[in-house]
Amino acid sequence: MSDPVFSARGLTRTYVTGNGELTVLKGVDLDIHPGELVGLIGPSGSGKSSLLHAAGLLERPTSGQVFIDGEDVGQLDERARTRMRLSRVGFVYQFHHLLPEFDARDNVALPMRIAGWPEAEARRRADEILTTLGLSERLTHQPAQLSGGEQQRVAIGRALANGPRLLLADEPTGNLDPTTSHSVFESLRDLTKTTGVAALIATHNMELAGHMDRVFALKDGQLEERQAQSREY
Repeated sequence: MSDPVFSARGLTRTYVTGNGELTVLKGVDLDIHPGELVGLIGPSGSGKSSLLHAAGLLERPTSGQVFIDGEDVGQLDERARTRMRLSRVGFVYQFHHLLPEFDARDNVALPMRIAGWPEAEARRRADEILTTLGLSERLTHQPAQLSGGEQQRVAIGRALANGPRLLLADEPTGNLDPTTSHSVFESLRDLTKTTGVAALIATHNMELAGHMDRVFALKDGQLEERQAQSREY
């Protein structure tokens, strides 16, 4: 098996609250390999977002190590962490957060432009990504002109625009009806397999979780692997 894209070793995360300290991660270990979809389940407050934020370099864990492509990112300063987020990590959220004044093409091209790509090249790649996602006839449509599922596909395309090694998704289909949710997840799954990105997907949707390669539940601050009950749609 290839080396993991993402590794966590002994991650802990403690927050200070009005009632004292709250520890939501207690020594989490996890490896995710290229092209692998890993589901993350657990009730609200169980630490799913904390794990995603640590993996995506949005927060530093209280203790433990995070590795991306074998590099200990805990040793990086904030500027280097920002560069790594931009180049190696993609994010998809429950709400698409598309820029309303930009069309689908320019929403996907935006991270490439920030990374320094020439405009024409960024738009060409955005067109390719959106076509792969079945949106070839929606390139010049603004978010308000797109359905909820189409908006989320654009958000997935934006997350993958810079060719990240790690994709993090927090309830990416949680705002969609079941039929659209399945369709969007299929697009996400297909792109993960074809691009070789490693994906960690937090979800409350147990049916979707059953179609991932592995599923972990966060319970009492630790990961417990669950059996995926995969079925064809």
